[in-house]
Amino acid sequence: MMMVNWIGNFSFAGFLIVMGATGLERQKKLCVETSSFIYLCKQRMTNINQICRKFAEPNVNPLKGRVKLHWASNQTSGRSPSVHGSVRFLKIGFIAGNCDYLMGEPKRHRVLMVSDFFYPNFGGVENHIYYLSQCLLKLGHKVVVMTHAYGNRSGVRYMTGGLKVYYVPWKPFLMQNTLPTFYGTLPIIRTILIREKISLVHGHQAFSTLCHEALMHARTMGYKVVFTDHSLYGFADVGSIHMNKVLQFTLADVSQAICVSHTSKENTVLRSGLPPEKVFVIPNAVDTAMFKPATERPSGNEIVIVVISRLVYRKGADLLVEVIPEVCRIYPNVRFIVGGDGPKRVRLEEMREKHSLQDRVEMLGAVPHARVRSVLISGHIFLNSSLTEAFCIAILEAASCGLLTVSTRVGGVPEVLPDDMIVLAEPDPSDMVQAIKKAISILPKIDPQAMHNRMKKLYNWHDVAKRTEIVYDRALKCSNQSLLERLSRYLSCGAWAGKLFCLVMIIGFLLWRLLQVWQPAEDIEVVPDILLPHDEGREILQDFKSSKEGHSLR
Repeated sequence: MMMVNWIGNFSFAGFLIVMGATGLERQKKLCVETSSFIYLCKQRMTNINQICRKFAEPNVNPLKGRVKLHWASNQTSGRSPSVHGSVRFLKIGFIAGNCDYLMGEPKRHRVLMVSDFFYPNFGGVENHIYYLSQCLLKLGHKVVVMTHAYGNRSGVRYMTGGLKVYYVPWKPFLMQNTLPTFYGTLPIIRTILIREKISLVHGHQAFSTLCHEALMHARTMGYKVVFTDHSLYGFADVGSIHMNKVLQFTLADVSQAICVSHTSKENTVLRSGLPPEKVFVIPNAVDTAMFKPATERPSGNEIVIVVISRLVYRKGADLLVEVIPEVCRIYPNVRFIVGGDGPKRVRLEEMREKHSLQDRVEMLGAVPHARVRSVLISGHIFLNSSLTEAFCIAILEAASCGLLTVSTRVGGVPEVLPDDMIVLAEPDPSDMVQAIKKAISILPKIDPQAMHNRMKKLYNWHDVAKRTEIVYDRALKCSNQSLLERLSRYLSCGAWAGKLFCLVMIIGFLLWRLLQVWQPAEDIEVVPDILLPHDEGREILQDFKSSKEGHSLR
C-alpha cells in the first residue's frame, strides 16, 4: 500500500517523502486520482539520516534517484494528522529528475544563461534575458545567469524570483565585452555547470565573447547548447567578416538557434551556414504591466515626439540632426523629447544651438529603465531612426504606452507592429519627415488604451518562455556525438579556418580532461536548489541546511 511518511519534530515545517513498494504505475495512478494532493500520515521519523537511508532503499522507493526530498509548510501542532480526520492537505511538486510523467508535467530544465550583457547594464539583450529567465522560473525550470563583473558587482547575487546570477571576476575589455581568452574561462564555467547541475546552456548575442566561450566549452563537456542572435550584421566590412567567421565557428556545433525575427533568421543562416531547420523565430516581448498608457492623454494643441535611444551612428542619430529642424519648421506646435546618451549627443546639441531650438528640443541624457514609461506617456508619437534593427523592443514599449510609432523600414522592424500602429519610412531625412506628417494627420484616430490592450494580446513574455521551452526540448533530444564527429563539422568551416577551429577544439578537449584529473567532479560541491513560490499558487519546494545534522539535503 502506498505510504506517505510525515516527518515531525520541526517547529513550523516538515518533509514529505513518497514511498511505496507497488511500482511506478500505482504511484502514477495515485497522483492522478488525488489531483496531485496527498494526506499526511501518523507515522513519524525524527532522524534525518534515518529518513535518507530509508528513502534510498530500492524496495521502499522505486523512484530512487529520481525524486527529491521536498520541503513543505506544515502547520500541525503537537498531534499527527489522521488520514480519516480533518486534515490539511499539501500539494506535492516533483522537482528534477526523470519522473516528469508524474502529474503530467513536462521535464524540468536546468538552464545556464550566458552573455556579457546583463543588469545593471540596460538594453534589449539585458531585458530579454531577465524577463525570459523570470518566466522560465515560473514554469518550474531552474535558471542561472552568468555574466562578467560590473564595477564592484562581483560574485553571486540573487534577483527577483530567486534568479541566481554569477558575476564572474572578469572586467569588460571593449564595449562591455570581456577580453577573448579561449580557455581562461573553462575552469569557472565547468565549476558552475557542475555546481548547479546544469542540463543546457543558452548563450545570447553574437558579439558577446563570454557567450562564445561558454558555448564552446559546454559542447566540449557534452552539454546541449542553444544560441539566440539579437542583432543583424553585414557581409562586406572587415568587422562583419571577422564576426561572421567567429559565429560560424560557434554555431558549427550548436544544438538549436533562436532569432528574434524572420529577417534576423535569414541573416544568421547566411552568415553562419547553419541549417535553417535548426533556427527558430521567437520574437521579443514587452512587460505590458509596466508600460501602460497615462490615465489622461497629454492635452493642448502641442504635439510631443519622443526619442529614446542610444545616440550612436547605428541608431540613426545623424538622421535626427536633419529631421528635427525640418519638422520644427513645418509644425510650430511640435516639440521633441530626446532621451539617451552617446557619442552623437554632441551633434544634437550643436543642431539645437544652430537652429535656436532650446525651448522645443529637450535633451534628457541617459534615462534609467524605470523612468522610460514616464517619458513615453508625456508624448504622442515615438520616433525610431535606427539604421539596422533585428527587432527593436523600444517600439513595443512605446506602443504599449499608447504612442503611435514612426520608424525607419530596416531589418525586422516591419514585422513588429500592425500597419495601423506604425508609419514606416526609408532611412532618408525627407522620407522620414513625410512619415511624421502622416503620423500627425492620423494621430486623432489613435486610442492609447485600445492600442495597449492589443499589445497585451500580441506580445507576452510567458508565451516567449513557452516557445523557448519547446526549443530546449528539441535541443535535449539531439544525439550525442564523439569528438571526431564534431571535428568534421569544424573542418567544413573553411580550408584554413576549419583546421584552426579543429586545433582550438582539440586543445580545449585536452584541457578539459586535465581538469577532470586535477579537480574531479566529485570534489566540486553541488549547491542546493533554492526555489521560491510563484503567483500561480504552485508549490515550489526548497532544500535547506539542517541545523540538527549540519548537512545540506540534496
